[in-house]
Amino acid sequence: MKDYIEERVLELAHYILENESTVRKAAKRFNISKSTVHKDITERLQDVNPVLAAQVHSVLDKNKAERHIRGGMATKEKYLRLARTT
Repeated sequence: MKDYIEERVLELAHYILENESTVRKAAKRFNISKSTVHKDITERLQDVNPVLAAQVHSVLDKNKAERHIRGGMATKEKYLRLARTT
């Protein structure tokens, strides 16, 4: 693995842990695709630092379990905004 990829993988992992970030937020923050973040975190990080990979995986699992709640809240806010404008 090239050095710059390894550095990016570690930066992503630390960012996700510190901010309990989603894949989408991390991708936006680092200006890379969600696919790249996912591959970095699920495949490459395991080779670089297995302990860190397990910690990041637990954050992503938590985010995945909560995503239906965040989606429902976003929809609710959307319709509340629409109701205020009409």
